Amino acid sequence: MNKSTLLGYLKQSTRHLSPPMIVVLSFFILILIGTILLKLPFSTTETISWLDTLFTATSAVTVTGLIVVDTGTAFTLFGQTVLMFLMQLGGLGLMTSAVFIFFIFKRRIGMQQREIIKESLNQESSGGVIQLVRYILLFSLGIELIGFTILSIRWIPEYGLWQGSFYSLFHTVAAYNNAGFSLWPVSLSSYVGDPVVNLTITGMFVLGGIGFTVLLDIWNKRKFKLLSLHSKVMIVGTLIINIIAIISIFILEFSNLQTLGNLSFGDKVWSAYFQGLTPRTAGFNSIDITALTTPSILLTILLMFIGAGSASTGSGIKLSTFIILFLTPLTVLKSGEEVSIFGRRIKNNAILRALTIAMISFLLVFIAIFILTITENEPFIAIVFEVVSAFGTVGLSTGLTSELSIIGKFVIMFVMFIGRLGPITIASILLTRKDSSLVRYPQEDLFVG
Repeated sequence: MNKSTLLGYLKQSTRHLSPPMIVVLSFFILILIGTILLKLPFSTTETISWLDTLFTATSAVTVTGLIVVDTGTAFTLFGQTVLMFLMQLGGLGLMTSAVFIFFIFKRRIGMQQREIIKESLNQESSGGVIQLVRYILLFSLGIELIGFTILSIRWIPEYGLWQGSFYSLFHTVAAYNNAGFSLWPVSLSSYVGDPVVNLTITGMFVLGGIGFTVLLDIWNKRKFKLLSLHSKVMIVGTLIINIIAIISIFILEFSNLQTLGNLSFGDKVWSAYFQGLTPRTAGFNSIDITALTTPSILLTILLMFIGAGSASTGSGIKLSTFIILFLTPLTVLKSGEEVSIFGRRIKNNAILRALTIAMISFLLVFIAIFILTITENEPFIAIVFEVVSAFGTVGLSTGLTSELSIIGKFVIMFVMFIGRLGPITIASILLTRKDSSLVRYPQEDLFVG
């Protein structure tokens, strides 16, 4: 079979598939390819089962960071490089990477490809998606280059040229793509008070998690008052929720001798700063997660469930969704009829979409928790933390990941997969859409509350 025949066959076989289904299929294929590459003898330093290899590949492609084996010791340089590419492809999106290849070979991008890109980037319209992809690639590579340079200056003197450079590149890719993989078994705990590492890593995962469309909007307009409503909501919302999280962690863990208690005041500030930001899908940690107080655990669970921004490298229900869910009951309580912010009314379909995402996400998390309470003999709070971390593709864990049963690992893999692609994407595949525009049913009240 020659090249043109193969391309024609692939095009014909995928023509009947919807854009959401193609996006799901592409991620699934990438996970399988990653699993095979990581299973190669020269990818690992020890024997790793097929299930654990599949789990690791799924965690990398979904940019989660939950691990069942230590990344720094279980995988060779080749295996770690494979993980790095899986994180990059999974974070930027396989469709974005495919467009980059189209650019290189100067191939025309058709309407079907534009629809797939629109679906993968969670955009409402396919218009302008190619331009958006160009900016995504430009911003992403630029931010990663800056992060790599700064971390290299910090780590090359400590680890040497080659090892320091690879450590810098690996953690740059993991940070910007909100993956949370680290080559150290204690993540970044050794750099709890290091301002260079703290600011560089958090800067990259905040930029990666705020959303590509927000970065593009800031780049084009430069002034806050000229930004779109979505950009304003994301910027202000990110600042508020991060400040609340940092102050809360600082207060709750200040006297905890297993986390912040034994640190100097300066290191306590840096640690609270880092741990307040990382639950929003980043997955790194600079203190022992298993030693957090119960209130801090609950706060972290909430932050992980909220997640990052739309069209970003992060997951969760998304910050904009949470803000709509927060504003809607406030409007109802004030007897208002229109949900508004920054002098703009939020469209009803956005409110309905937010409610749908929240409900589907809650049901997914609940079902996964319910199953794990049956299959795993672990504390309930640890199970809740693990499931929400998987759904938000965060990667933080209280130590349950490596203790999961076979069923438990498949459940967490499924939750990671759904969390990365988004509940709406999966629901649109499972549910058959029917055109009901010509059918209107009689209206009647339903008592609630």
